[in-house]
Amino acid sequence: MSLDLSPGALREGLIIYFILVASLCIHEWAHAFVADKLGDDTPRLQGRVTLNPLVHMDPLGSVLFPLLCIFVLPGSFFFAWGRPVIINPSNFAHRVRDDILTTAAGPGANLMLALLFAVVGGLSYRFDPSTLQLFNLGISINVSLAVFNLIPLPPLDGGQIMRHLVGMNEETFIAISRWSFLLLLLLFRIPAFNLILLKARILFSIPFSYVYQLLSS
Repeated sequence: MSLDLSPGALREGLIIYFILVASLCIHEWAHAFVADKLGDDTPRLQGRVTLNPLVHMDPLGSVLFPLLCIFVLPGSFFFAWGRPVIINPSNFAHRVRDDILTTAAGPGANLMLALLFAVVGGLSYRFDPSTLQLFNLGISINVSLAVFNLIPLPPLDGGQIMRHLVGMNEETFIAISRWSFLLLLLLFRIPAFNLILLKARILFSIPFSYVYQLLSS
């Protein structure tokens, strides 16, 4: 365990942190925004239909854990999350469909952010090649967030979507959710699981890399 607070490491770490937190907050905002548009006013009543990052940040998942992972335990493991958006599916006109759309909005927002980083980064590269690392970080972080959240394990977004696809009942979903953090820790110690995640990140990154290269040349 080491703490590197040299100017270069501090600058890079803070850039990673701010991109990460912004991406996490937009992820949660997307859940709230889509739920609100589909007829559930629960997120609006809780003040979540806003881009204000403070209402979407979790003290542990958006502050303590990522800062420890970036500055104290770099390269060992990485966990970060935002404050979950609470929804009431009974307010939806089409309960299952609208719940899936609301759930998919989070990873979808991260993929849209990755596209934005690719477009702006590709155009910026023409004028300032030194922006390459910054925009590649934006693409990488958002693709990683999308892939991670699509893991089919409750209460992740992928687990919520899987729940509807396989007809999982509420009790089973809640029971698995209680142990999901420990399950994830165990899964990340399995080389094959990490290889699958790596391949998924590479696959998801291909279109954004292509857009970046197309616009930067």
